Amino acid sequence: MKILLLTIGNTDKAYIREGIDDYIKRLYYYIPFETKVIPDLKNRSTLSVELQKEKEGQMILNQVVTGDILILLDERGTEFSSVEFSKWMEKKMIAGTRQLVFVIGGPYGFSKSVYERSDFKISLSQLTFSHQMVRMIFVEQLYRAMTIIKNEPYHHE
Repeated sequence: MKILLLTIGNTDKAYIREGIDDYIKRLYYYIPFETKVIPDLKNRSTLSVELQKEKEGQMILNQVVTGDILILLDERGTEFSSVEFSKWMEKKMIAGTRQLVFVIGGPYGFSKSVYERSDFKISLSQLTFSHQMVRMIFVEQLYRAMTIIKNEPYHHE
């Protein structure tokens, strides 16, 4: 199984980028992992919120192919503990899933078309995080899930 993380816009804070890069390097030991950055929209300030979501949505859907499982990181998604998330991931791996595509949307969330195409929604917390922080939190949780699956000592109950 392969994991693709799609994000809108670059991570511009160096300390966040360093954290993300650290966990991505660790992930390579466990699973094929790739990130793709969908560029920020040009002239965003002149576009309505709905138009921004639609344009970002089209760019997201252009990255998804038939057979991919599309998972949105969304505040209205299912919340997991770290152990529950690792069990969910393990089931996807055992099921022979070809590719999981996780998406961190833009500042206004996802378009209707992205919600309609999605297979699952996950909430990382009821708290609100910046889109840049969510990237690091997600890759850390993915790494944590892999260590739990392998019964390695990173996670403590």
